[in-house]
Amino acid sequence: MPAEPHEIELHDPEDVKIVSLARSTRARTSAAEGACVRDTDGRTYAAATVDLDSLRLSAVQVAVAMAVSSGASGLEAAVVLGEATTAARADLAAVRDLAGAGAGFFVAAPDGSVVESTTT
Repeated sequence: MPAEPHEIELHDPEDVKIVSLARSTRARTSAAEGACVRDTDGRTYAAATVDLDSLRLSAVQVAVAMAVSSGASGLEAAVVLGEATTAARADLAAVRDLAGAGAGFFVAAPDGSVVESTTT
């Protein structure tokens, strides 16, 4: 039996905020995932998974695209919230493309508890 992931406590109120935004976006849309990114100006972009016949994007990919299309020049942090307990490579790559190295990346369970914390 796999070990249960343990909860990681966030201390930065801005990180807590992006987890909350990702959670509410996922709940509102009934999507597989919710995500939120914070740009270097402090603006946040919350998104949900897109799963159409002609287009499939993770919630993180949508949030990064929203930041880019809004003119963000970089990211400070990102969170993905859903059933996964580790960050997907494609999601880390999307965040790294805009953030560079060193941005915080959190993976959270549906209840909002953070189960993984890493950097790009």
